[in-house]
Amino acid sequence: MIDTPQIVQSPAQHTASIRLKVPRAEIMQVMGPGIQEVMAAVAAQGIKPAGPWLTHHFQRPAEIFDFEICVPVPTPVAPTGRVQPGQLRATKVARTVYHGGYEGLGTAWGEFCAWITAQGHTPAADLWECYAKGPESGPDPSKWETQLNQPLIG
Repeated sequence: MIDTPQIVQSPAQHTASIRLKVPRAEIMQVMGPGIQEVMAAVAAQGIKPAGPWLTHHFQRPAEIFDFEICVPVPTPVAPTGRVQPGQLRATKVARTVYHGGYEGLGTAWGEFCAWITAQGHTPAADLWECYAKGPESGPDPSKWETQLNQPLIG
């Protein structure tokens, strides 16, 4: 389900983002329109994404998701509508890749978090998921890839 996790130093990364705070039940309704809005704002400014889109969660998702829908960019974007410039901080992270449909992400995170704890690491409050390959890459969810990133304390 997940690749062997690694501990890596993640560099700072500029983002174009929309911050949302929504109930878990509404997540599917806000993701598609949110990423389209961010991508349109980036394109309108003549900026090409610096990688696949991602979500940056400020705390582990529970009944309320407090997160940003982001696109990594090489330079800061100008604020436009709900889209704001942002940045993922440079930090040490535990990282793995989950292979499968989005409905399996909760289980993948559980397996990943168990590995982090077993290795003696302390997770920070935030985390991010980078959607490297999804429905746009083909209809077979077993070929989809989501990079899981858990910043670490210490």
